[in-house]
Amino acid sequence: MKSAQDPRHLKRIAVFKSLFAGSFTDQPDHPSRVDKILANIKKIDEIIQECAPEWPISQINRVDLAVLRQAVYELMSKDQTPTKVIIDEAVEIAKRYGGKTSSSFVNGALASAIKLAGREEKPHEEHKP
Repeated sequence: MKSAQDPRHLKRIAVFKSLFAGSFTDQPDHPSRVDKILANIKKIDEIIQECAPEWPISQINRVDLAVLRQAVYELMSKDQTPTKVIIDEAVEIAKRYGGKTSSSFVNGALASAIKLAGREEKPHEEHKP
């Protein structure tokens, strides 16, 4: 079980907070990953829009949008991080900072985003006796 003080978890929260704050005003000091996310924002938002077509980007709750942008970026670029970890972390952040439906919305959108972000779930190999 991961710890609430895990450095990777704390880093994700810092990135999320910076993305969220940046949706209101420019943030001159932010984690370097925010620059990488912003550099890929068009592709990230296209994936989010395709995964949640009933919600235009401008109408998605800003907390949920910040969580989704971070997670989709990780799905696109962090091959060494297991898909399940990325989704679990995003859902946990959505539960902590979002509304009542944030975690289920984020979970559903990310489940659809896996393939679009270039992540193929590898089936478990059968072990032969």
